[in-house]
Amino acid sequence: MIVFDRVSVTYDDAPAPTLDTVSFVLPEGELCLVAGPTGSGKSTLLKCINGLVPHFTGGTMAGQAVVDGRSTRTHHPRDLVDVVGYVGQDPVAGFVSDSVEDELAYGMESLGISPPTMRKRVEETLDLLGLADVRHRPLATLSGGQQQRVAIGSVLTTHPRILVLDEPTSALDPLAAEEVLATMQRLVHDLGLTVILAEHRLERVVQYADQMLLVPGGGRRVRLGSPADLMRDSALAPPVVELGRAAGWSPLPLSVRDARRRAAGLRDALAGCVAPSHAPLAAAGRELASIRGLVVTYGATPALRDMTWRLDAGEIVAVMGRNGAGKSTLLKAMVGLVKPSSGTVRAGELDPARSRASQLIAAVGLVPQNPSDILYADSVGSECVLADADTHVSPGTAAGLLAELAPDISKSSHPGDLSEGQRLILALCIVMTAAPPLLLLDEPTRGLDYGAKRRLVEVLRRLVASGHGVALATHDVELVAEVASRVVVMAEGEIVADGPTPDILATSPAFAPQVAKILAPAAWLTVPDVVAALASRSAS
Repeated sequence: MIVFDRVSVTYDDAPAPTLDTVSFVLPEGELCLVAGPTGSGKSTLLKCINGLVPHFTGGTMAGQAVVDGRSTRTHHPRDLVDVVGYVGQDPVAGFVSDSVEDELAYGMESLGISPPTMRKRVEETLDLLGLADVRHRPLATLSGGQQQRVAIGSVLTTHPRILVLDEPTSALDPLAAEEVLATMQRLVHDLGLTVILAEHRLERVVQYADQMLLVPGGGRRVRLGSPADLMRDSALAPPVVELGRAAGWSPLPLSVRDARRRAAGLRDALAGCVAPSHAPLAAAGRELASIRGLVVTYGATPALRDMTWRLDAGEIVAVMGRNGAGKSTLLKAMVGLVKPSSGTVRAGELDPARSRASQLIAAVGLVPQNPSDILYADSVGSECVLADADTHVSPGTAAGLLAELAPDISKSSHPGDLSEGQRLILALCIVMTAAPPLLLLDEPTRGLDYGAKRRLVEVLRRLVASGHGVALATHDVELVAEVASRVVVMAEGEIVADGPTPDILATSPAFAPQVAKILAPAAWLTVPDVVAALASRSAS
């Protein structure tokens, strides 16, 4: 179905090829996971499958990619639309309509499908992806996760034989992600659809994959094989695999179910150990943000309902909840991007909705879900220089942060040429340059590999240890287990739970990390916690 024969792709002004002599054969009816570090070339590989590379992105392509007998060198994306459905990292960029139903129907209209068939497929897709409740909503009013599902649905309605997805679950809550991936698996098993998807959160998808394409970047060879074989010695591994390595299990488990079957001995070894409390790294300090009776509405739709909470210096608070719960609206209200219908918001001593940007930047900074919203310059280096100048800090501050978090990003690169994860890191560094007492992060690990996430965790820990506070809205339960001292769970614009991280995560069927599911009922959250406990026990 898909054949790559010595495919190389080199973009203009790039010092080396993004893909270098890639060869593999992927048969029909497989679910293939594409994994690799941030910026390694995964998105470029996916775009080769439907002809976006080289016909749309530019650059030079050598070798040949053949899809269902058609070479993408001679066939443009429009010539492959009946075979390949593609959903990119930024779903909003691909929308051509204003409402959910219109977007689901647009692709079928372009293919000349009859109205009765279109209506049937729209209804099926609404049910399949859990979008029936928002069918009449404008796309601009949806949460990021809902927009992601609409983008996937708009491709599914055309019934392609190959579905290519770039980070399809990055903006979805854990249960919605499981539903989407289970749907993909059903399409593969029942209809013979071929699905190729790139993901960084391997813990979500690896158990569904028939095969795995490992794209290591740096000129190293792209490898195709079974997930179990490729993860045996890979640095890119989900917690369940890391736990298997620490426990010495062979073969390594890929799913929580497999790990639980082998975990009896590990549970016994941990029986006399006390799981860490994940308390704040610094003593509670001054109040950095407070919200009292906050109500926010979009037209007649309530987004936040009578919300009251506070955040102090020294805390890392994770805001969790299903898509559309109001997490992003909460963060936007804290920087004045949305105005309250009633209630009060304070960032330090400021009312964000009534404060000048020059005042607000010294109190609170927001890294938005779409990092391109705050990137304006024509190079990474220029973005860093502007960030230093705007915040009146020493030259080189922003560049220093970037070198720590993502040393492989070239300062001469245009921000638009970066991967989604690299753009997010750049936006994070720009906001952190001002060192605001309160840092707000909306889906901060979207597009980040495990190494980049670990570096981000270290930076956040240093911030709170020096007296800053952090609030992050995220669906990444593994990040929350690693770094958060407190978890707030939202539903329908209200806070339904607020407490220490182990208390909230360990008992939650939706938000428990993999280690907690494997070692339940004990409240272990992360592999480092388990490794440290075993080492301590051995030493004693």
